[in-house]
Amino acid sequence: MAILGSLTSRLSSIAGRMRGKSRVTESDIKEMMREIRLALLEADVNLEVVKGFVDEVSAKCSGAEVTASLTPGQQVVKIVNETLTSMLGATAGKIAVSPSGFTVILLCGLQGSGKTTVAAKLGLSLKNKGKKPMVVSVDVHRPAAARQLEILAIKAGVQSFIKPEETDAAEIARLGIDRARYMLCDTVIIDTAGRATIDRSMMRELREINNTVYPAEKLLVVDAMIGQEAVNVAKAFDESIGISGFIMTKLDGDARGGAALSIFKMTGKPIKMIGVGEKLEDIEEFHPDRMASRILGMGDVLTLIEKTVERYDSSKAKDAMDRVNLNKFTLDDMLTQFEEVSKMGPLENLLGMIPGMGAKQMKNASVDEKAIPRSMAIIRSMTAKERKNPSLLNASRRKRIAAGSGTSVQDVNRLMNQFEQTQKMMKQFGKMSKGRMPGFGKGFGL
Repeated sequence: MAILGSLTSRLSSIAGRMRGKSRVTESDIKEMMREIRLALLEADVNLEVVKGFVDEVSAKCSGAEVTASLTPGQQVVKIVNETLTSMLGATAGKIAVSPSGFTVILLCGLQGSGKTTVAAKLGLSLKNKGKKPMVVSVDVHRPAAARQLEILAIKAGVQSFIKPEETDAAEIARLGIDRARYMLCDTVIIDTAGRATIDRSMMRELREINNTVYPAEKLLVVDAMIGQEAVNVAKAFDESIGISGFIMTKLDGDARGGAALSIFKMTGKPIKMIGVGEKLEDIEEFHPDRMASRILGMGDVLTLIEKTVERYDSSKAKDAMDRVNLNKFTLDDMLTQFEEVSKMGPLENLLGMIPGMGAKQMKNASVDEKAIPRSMAIIRSMTAKERKNPSLLNASRRKRIAAGSGTSVQDVNRLMNQFEQTQKMMKQFGKMSKGRMPGFGKGFGL
């Protein structure tokens, strides 16, 4: 599912129609504003925010800047984009780092918002940026939550601290920080308990933890799917402990994602990170300008590049390129390519970052999210000898591979045709890149 699902689909479609207009009338502006208003309200964006957005865009579109433009349709879309960016926060909100070199991040939120998973995701993200984080569970109400965080931390490859026998959340937080310092960690992420609803005991516990650890960041984890209620939740937590920002989860959902469009305007606090999938890697820094572009179907090349640089193994890329130069590109190399791309998140999200891949194009593309896992399963069902020498793959071997990978012989044949075409491309690029473009060809094989 694309970011903000149906909202992105509708707004990108509206922007696409307007972008192509060589003449824009007052009637065109009114019609566009009516469609945008409906789209935002259906996504459960706060009514006050919707009214302010529509009034601001209407005023700007009525000015001489649009009527005098040689491309008025594009100028209107530019105004919508800039206003949407402003509504989302204008500038990116970075995770604060303590001047002392030891940073404490407190995560809070309602039960079910995804705090525990976010703690592990944030830990992995910080680890990939060169930090040494530790995640600490202070949930004394649900022992299973602490165990869950411990398991996720192992999966993410970060340190964790839990103390199931202790019943004082603030004491666990203090002990966790002591342990983090002993382990020479530079960042502590504290996962607090959630409740189905906001109550006094919850807020009292949070204040005690806050007054014990003095966090540099107090981030509210908000489920984007709860819509306008997110604003009320944010105000309650802010009044109690003074939150510094938000982490929005489930932005890959299909409805009521308007919380992301309302929360900055209604609270003045920035969104700092967003969850865009279920995997531990599926968390991103929030950039209002990039998000606005994605919502309007204008792509997000910068985030796509960052994902590629962050998650692609440069040593593997060099090894693959060396083999390409020697005309030795094998199915093992192709498997590596598939593995690297699969780390970058759902294909639909990646395609949505490419300029021009609007809602209509995405719909026509019929993205098969299982294509890469299916291809990986086929290659892994081959013997090492078959991967190195595909000419061995006769009809009986292909039937065996199909059975072993849970696919069909047609799927195996399709992959082998794809491999042969890729191999030809690699030979051509290998000749072009020899001795002058190190690393050229990285990412091919799809």
